[in-house]
Amino acid sequence: VQLVESGGGLVQAGGSLRLSCAASGSTFSIADMGWYRQAPGKQRELVAAITSGGGSTNYKDSVKGRFTISRDNAKNTMSLQMNSLKPEDTAVYYCNAKVKNGPVVTHMYWGQGTQVTVSS
Repeated sequence: VQLVESGGGLVQAGGSLRLSCAASGSTFSIADMGWYRQAPGKQRELVAAITSGGGSTNYKDSVKGRFTISRDNAKNTMSLQMNSLKPEDTAVYYCNAKVKNGPVVTHMYWGQGTQVTVSS
């Protein structure tokens, strides 16, 4: 599985960005997907996640109500709509895909990351 992110950039506080992740390869094996971010000097953290069918999502508390994750399995894409951006949202954002055998994650795949910078 290969993952390629796009859509990052520089935006002023209060603005919006939409990140996209395109999957290729053995996409039939992908189960849950998510967006992670890593700010300088900090650990990578989960921002939002979505189940294989898109029926269930979860978000980091600080982005609830501002970010929306979605996926289109027919197009092998996943998106993250980010509204009301804050300077603390500045980070490199990574697309993540999990392959599972029942409840067990057997493989994890990562994109190369896309920079999001929010100016105050």
